[in-house]
Amino acid sequence: MMSSFFFFFLLLSLLPWSHSFYGALPRKKGETLEVKINKLSSIRTQLPYDYYFLSYCRPPVIINSLSLGQVLRGDRIKNSVYSFKMREAEYCKVVCRVILDANSAKSFKKKIDDEYRVNMILDDLPVAVAPFRYASKIYRLGFMVGMKGHYAGEKEERHFIYNHLSFKVMYHEDPETDYAHIVGFKVTPYSVNHEHKEWNGEEIKLATCQPSTNTSIGGSNIPQEIHTGEEVVFTYDVSFESSDIKWESRWDAYLYLGDDPIHWFAMVNSLITVLFLSGVVAMVVMRTLYKDITNYNQLETQVEETGWKLVHGDVFRPPINANILCVFVANGVQVFGTVLFTITLALLGFLSPSNQDGVITAMVLSWMFMGLFGGYYSARLYKKFKGIQWKKIALKTAFMFPATFFGILFMLNVFIWGEESFAAVPFGTVFSLLLLWFGISVPLVFVGSYLGFKQQAIEDPVNTNEIARQIPVRAWYNIKMVLSVLIGGILQFGVVFVEFFFMWTSIWMNQFYYSFGFLLIVFVILLVTCCEIAILLCYFQLRSEDYHWWWRAYLTAGSSALYMFAYSIFLFFTRLWIEKFVSVILYFGYMLIASFAFFVLTGTIGFYACFWFVRKIYSSVKFD
Repeated sequence: MMSSFFFFFLLLSLLPWSHSFYGALPRKKGETLEVKINKLSSIRTQLPYDYYFLSYCRPPVIINSLSLGQVLRGDRIKNSVYSFKMREAEYCKVVCRVILDANSAKSFKKKIDDEYRVNMILDDLPVAVAPFRYASKIYRLGFMVGMKGHYAGEKEERHFIYNHLSFKVMYHEDPETDYAHIVGFKVTPYSVNHEHKEWNGEEIKLATCQPSTNTSIGGSNIPQEIHTGEEVVFTYDVSFESSDIKWESRWDAYLYLGDDPIHWFAMVNSLITVLFLSGVVAMVVMRTLYKDITNYNQLETQVEETGWKLVHGDVFRPPINANILCVFVANGVQVFGTVLFTITLALLGFLSPSNQDGVITAMVLSWMFMGLFGGYYSARLYKKFKGIQWKKIALKTAFMFPATFFGILFMLNVFIWGEESFAAVPFGTVFSLLLLWFGISVPLVFVGSYLGFKQQAIEDPVNTNEIARQIPVRAWYNIKMVLSVLIGGILQFGVVFVEFFFMWTSIWMNQFYYSFGFLLIVFVILLVTCCEIAILLCYFQLRSEDYHWWWRAYLTAGSSALYMFAYSIFLFFTRLWIEKFVSVILYFGYMLIASFAFFVLTGTIGFYACFWFVRKIYSSVKFD
């Protein structure tokens, strides 16, 4: 049954992504090219809107293209009135005219104030404005709705709309055929107050430009101001340019951010940190442990029990709130499997940059199917703690993390609905997620719990005393558990904060993230760091004769999530210019979800590292 589940999941995951990555075909001369429009986006508000929320030109029939990932990202890909002929230039093409009423003019002005950008797509490539730094290598996605300015000699600020678009489509021609691949899609927007005598549809002749002249509109025209009752004529030019960029490299300009040296520097810094920790663990812990174990196992001389050996009768005593610990560990296993599976798919090329919503879809579906492993490991740990009600622990495992997610999502939606933004998840999508949760995740959690509980209980290497030993007064650095927990999270976040910054930038600054090779290396470094930090602090805790290590191992590794959330607060005040209250709630709501996921991930890694370490050292010592 497990193999069928994974086979179905593999087919479901790979088919749409492989199609989106390789599906764009070469084009022949004269072939029709349809431009699709996406959302209106702004880094100042983080509230996406439908392109047709503004009074732009509309096609007779609007066709939506939606998937689960697109809805969760706030994307709305639709058809548009912009249509080209492959390698056939057009100039001053009239699209339509719009008479602005009071609401339309107000909406345009508001979106210009909030610095909204229009996103379009051609042949799976997003439209971009001309490169603006690093020797013309970095693109900015989308173009501004309009601009603000004032006429010469006036102080009053006015709003102007970009109603003329000058497109440039770059193509790479196949020398053996008449076909060519589209490898670039750029735009230069202009604001032009078009003049004409009498409107007779798209065949109208404008005084401001003529198609017969074969020249693009420049920036010397009078701009189109926005106010009630104003007539706005939308036009565009399109030109085609042969390029040396090959089909395989057409995304390089979109993905390049000039950050490779920073990536490599951060990688080297993280590796040095891991090597340092490995040296500390090897020299302090392993060397001392080897000496302790050798002394304790002496047969001829009776050695007095001290330090970590003295608590051998209590070290495997079930902790307080053991059921909750089982649930946290199980959800950490699910997050670990989700992250690893998604990164693997990306490295294999199934998550293309042209289909970013595929990443979200992969994470949602893999989380649902990883419920099998979450249920299995929660039941195994629960049975080790002498639990007998496996259905109860399975129910808690199936509901804790998803209930937290849906609770925060619902509260965010309550605030966002009033803004009419696509950032609010529709009821239909929420219902679909609930169906996936109850139809896939919950049953798999119960199946995994059943299989895990049927396994033989994990045996402890030593017996547990009936009466708990009193913990002696500890050293100053062990007096407060909060202190040691907070210290443990610093280095763990320190090895990932640079990569976290790039991922944060791609989410909140409307950029692409595709450094999955770096991400895998950082993930492995994080894994090793969590294990070493948890083992090191667990050893010091046991040496101080404190056997309450279960929760502290989890919290020590998971405390790095506090630093992640604190860093996101720092980035909010230094990198973003959000002013709306709803946008602030949206930002911190999603960062809270991300931080909680990071908490259960790192906490579970640290817990299992300490669990293995404690079992290892106590199974190596002979007890009477």
